[in-house]
Order: sequence, then structure tokens, then C-alpha cells
Amino acid sequence: MNRIIVIIAIVLGMSSCTSKFQQILKNKDTDYKVKMAEKYYAEKKYSNAQQLFESVINFVKGTPRYEELYLMYANSYYYDKDYENAENLFKTFVEYFPNSPRTEDVEYLRAYTYYLRSPKAELDQTTTNRTIQLMQSFIDAHPTSVKVKEATATIDACRAKLELKDYKTATLYYELALYRAAAISYGLLSDGYPDSKSADKYKLLTLKSYYQFAENSFIEKQKERFDKVNEEYNDFVDRFSDSPLMPEAKKIKTKTDNILKNIK
Repeated sequence: MNRIIVIIAIVLGMSSCTSKFQQILKNKDTDYKVKMAEKYYAEKKYSNAQQLFESVINFVKGTPRYEELYLMYANSYYYDKDYENAENLFKTFVEYFPNSPRTEDVEYLRAYTYYLRSPKAELDQTTTNRTIQLMQSFIDAHPTSVKVKEATATIDACRAKLELKDYKTATLYYELALYRAAAISYGLLSDGYPDSKSADKYKLLTLKSYYQFAENSFIEKQKERFDKVNEEYNDFVDRFSDSPLMPEAKKIKTKTDNILKNIK
């Protein structure tokens, strides 16, 4: 019985809060609604704050507080983790207030909303690429900003995710025995991320993939394709002569030379 009473009390309390908020929302006094929007914002009740800001924002346009309230409106979505709406409002803020001292921070946050929406590596990386574009634009526009270091770190994190996605794609090709596709993909990885700590690994996997492709080819195609293996081996030596993976590359080279000796 006591449990039922508690549940009823909670429901009635929630209903009372909803009713009170609806009264505030319907109030015609703009100053009062602004005050309550700021109150809800301070209390981190962002959904309520958003509705109130939305209802008054056009009425405060042109007033001394317009910029401040608009930023709070945008931030309420950001703090509520609605990053898509936050990005739209941050973008509009920059357009409305290009000379504001707050614009630099807003531009950074706008770019960061894309990073926060970036999915795991296996999925579409449109937002990740957009993050890189906007963060680079931020760095170019504000080279002395204290946030340049953070922006650069975010770009590095995005590139690492794109690198991982490409690696997973290439590895999937290899596991499916699509060796030519794997070789091309690993090669693009090695060329596209020359400063990666795994660049030599990608080149070795390129070499392995071409070897498998040649080995599984028709006899009449093998010489040409094993010649490609040797070409990739030579490139490996030129680029990664001090790599700890060199012994493995040499094994593939030896096997390739032995096979070529027996191909007319």
C-alpha cells in the first residue's frame, strides 16, 4: 500500500511540474520567460531551457542580451548532447555575431560536435572527415588560439580512426581471399599514412597480398604477378630497410625468386 502511495505522489509531482512549466511557457511576459530559461539552464534542465529560449529568442533580437542568450540557447543543446542541433545553432551564431569575442570558442565547439558524432571505425566516416575539415579551418583562422593544440589532437584522433577503418577494410579483403583488392588497399594505407608507426606493416601486408594473388593465379599470369611482388619488395627495402619486419619480407622475396626460376 505504501508503495502505491509513493508512486501516486511521484506521478502527481511530475504532473504538477509539467503543469507549472506549461504555464511559464504560455506566459506573455518575455522578461519573465528569459529569467526562467536562465534558471532552468543553470539547473541543467536543458530541455525546458531550450523550449523557453526558442519561444523568446526572436523577441530579444536586437537587444543588448541577444548574443548572450543566443549562445546559451545553443549551449543548452550541446550540454544536452543533441550535437546536431547544437552544430546548427553554433553555425548560425558565427554568422550572426562574426565579431564577437565568443566566436572563436563557438567555432571550435561547432567543429567538435562533428567529432562527438563520429561513429566507430567500421561505419561511415562522413562526420569524421568533416571534423578534420572544420578543425583545420579553425587552426588556419586562429593560429595563435590556445585551442590549436586541442584541435590538432582531434585531427590526429580522426586520422587514426580513418586509418583503422582503411586497415579493417583491407584486412577483410585479405580474409575473403580477395588478394588483389587487399594489396591495393594496404598499399594505399602505406602511402596515405607514411608517418604511421604501422607504415612498414602495411607495406609488408601489401607484399604478402601480392604474393598470394600471384600464387593463386593461372600459370600464364604468374610471371607477371610475381614480378610485381619483387617490385613491391624493392619498394619495401627502399622505404623500410631498417624495419624489424625485413626478415619476413626477405622470406617472401626468396620464395618468389624460387618460383620464378621454375616459370618459363
